[in-house]
Amino acid sequence: MRMLNFAKRNFKELVRDPLSLIFEIALPIFLLFIFQQFNIPEEAYKLENFTPGIILFGFSFITLFTSTLVAKDRGTSLLIRLGTSPMKSSDYILGYILSLVPIILVQDVLFFIVAILLGLKFSINILFTILISLVVSILFISLGILIGSIVSEKASGGVGSVIVQLVCFTSGMYFSKDLVGKGFAKICEILPFESSLNIIKGILNNNLSIISLRNIIVFSMYTIVVLIISIIVFKKKMVSDNK
Repeated sequence: MRMLNFAKRNFKELVRDPLSLIFEIALPIFLLFIFQQFNIPEEAYKLENFTPGIILFGFSFITLFTSTLVAKDRGTSLLIRLGTSPMKSSDYILGYILSLVPIILVQDVLFFIVAILLGLKFSINILFTILISLVVSILFISLGILIGSIVSEKASGGVGSVIVQLVCFTSGMYFSKDLVGKGFAKICEILPFESSLNIIKGILNNNLSIISLRNIIVFSMYTIVVLIISIIVFKKKMVSDNK
């Protein structure tokens, strides 16, 4: 119950800044719309391929907002006061994750409504994609919690924006890694963003063959490791901030 109350409190904090939420949703929608107005002869810009990229791009802003919220909570000593409660670190992490689920669902639904209006064919795979995107979002939320646990509120925006850039340039949403070079392609394979995009893209297009075993392993390992590290760091910061 305390964890759910904490999640409700976090959600209220997030919607307290509606301009940021509107920007977080409107910018990806604008990019989805504008790039479909140009006849770009590249597979990445086809609606069925670019829409998953836009979903991932939206998640990078989720990382940014999460890091800012966590860093703000640390700066206002909220977590110090909550440190006296019987809640565990994992409860706090779940509270942050659950508070973002409604925003992610609204975001995904709006993205697909626009994509359908632009010509994407509706299918049951869209619903499956929304569900799998919730799983993928755990990685981005965990990254935000980790960043917010380490840096200050002022620095969280700058560090979070690095994730936005990494998603843009290493996921393959704008161009294939094969167009850049072997070295850069290797970086894309090591980082989790290309794997995340392939998973979403494969589900949407009902083409599981593009989801390689490497994609599943890389995404799963990053998600589990980042989630565990975020819990550990979050706990240590709560202890140190209480001293």
